Amino acid sequence: MAIMNEGFATTIEFTETTSGGNAIMGTSLKVKNLTPPGIDGGGENDTTTMHNTAYRTKQPKELKTLTNMTFIAAYDPAVYDHIITICNVNQEITITFPDTSTLSFWGWLNTFEPNNIEEGAQPEATCSIVCSNQDNSDVEQAPEFTAAA
Repeated sequence: MAIMNEGFATTIEFTETTSGGNAIMGTSLKVKNLTPPGIDGGGENDTTTMHNTAYRTKQPKELKTLTNMTFIAAYDPAVYDHIITICNVNQEITITFPDTSTLSFWGWLNTFEPNNIEEGAQPEATCSIVCSNQDNSDVEQAPEFTAAA
């Protein structure tokens, strides 16, 4: 198994498109950097009893959390219409890594926060995605990693 030696060009794709049929990523938002979702085991369950003799004992929890992700993107001001359309819409989201492997999961665009706009710098926005781990039929869905071909 190899590791990634370069983050360029990692992309995000939202399944839902705007009412005009244009995908939000690649047309109105251009990703500059991103933090993919992580995995959180939720900590420990305390299993200590009065029968322990020297140590407190613990066991891992059964459920896992796919942590939220963030990205920074350059944007076209027309993005506001697109953002209003897909904000809080649970959908499948796919990250494509430079080696063409993918990570797909269910979630929604939660925030779009434009950063300061100033002379000599490209306008950017900080965005966050909440990972829901369930589809629109309320069925639990695990994230799916697909290796590069």
